[in-house]
Amino acid sequence: MRILITGISGMLGVDLYRILRDSYEIEGLDIKNFPSTSFSAPSLHKGDIINLPGLKAVFLKLNPDFVIHTAAYTDVDGCEKDPHGAHRVNALGTRNIALICQKKNIPLVYVSTDFVFDGKKNYPYTELDEPHPLNVYGRSKLAGENHIRSLLERYFIVRTSWLYGRYGKNFVETILKLCQEKQEITVVGDQVGCPTYTKDLAQNMKNLLSSSSYGIYHIANSGSCSWYHFAREILKLSGMRGVKVKPITSKELNRPALRPQFSVLKSSGGGAEDNMRPWEEALKEYLEERRGL
Repeated sequence: MRILITGISGMLGVDLYRILRDSYEIEGLDIKNFPSTSFSAPSLHKGDIINLPGLKAVFLKLNPDFVIHTAAYTDVDGCEKDPHGAHRVNALGTRNIALICQKKNIPLVYVSTDFVFDGKKNYPYTELDEPHPLNVYGRSKLAGENHIRSLLERYFIVRTSWLYGRYGKNFVETILKLCQEKQEITVVGDQVGCPTYTKDLAQNMKNLLSSSSYGIYHIANSGSCSWYHFAREILKLSGMRGVKVKPITSKELNRPALRPQFSVLKSSGGGAEDNMRPWEEALKEYLEERRGL
């Protein structure tokens, strides 16, 4: 089976390629180059999902059997400052992908986000909960979901949260860098979610490729924490005991985009997505791999 991964040069895209390349023929689509890695790069086609004629040409050339759509504008504050750009990529770009998949009858996996929820629940969100995003990023990703649901019958919408991985900018690396530069750091303590390792997410997404149980899935490492507690666990597992972590509020941080205060995801189904390991265990492995252990 030939799989086309959009955004293959991104953090999740790279791990999807790593997980899938031994089992499937992988083609990649991205506007940027594939990062330097210890393994061979995929077949990469330069292209922008907002360019419908260009997309059609890529699909005509490759004729994929399945599409995994990870390409997105993921800078939450950047989206808030550039709502037109956010909707152009996350909504209209996704609609372009869905239109081609509709015409060619290709099943699609779309990666969405916990930010489609407003965070006003005090217990985990399931796939049955009604979305109500607080920010431009969440609204643009939800618009992408809606385009897929209106155009396709064979689709998987995968909502996940707080991603980190070896091949992209992420919270874990930011914290480790800050702790090399400072003796005290401040981290938001009133936002709670599910830190998720992209390798674990990619492995679970692989299971969807052989499934016909189409629909919406919540896939994230199990358990939850605040960004503050996430940072403390990073330091503990890294052996950095000389740095103090101080919790602050979202209001004190004063970022352009509102974030949900509680965006913990839980699957309402009984599939493999329920078996994600605890976030602490995944983080420990990430840090060990990072050190080359």
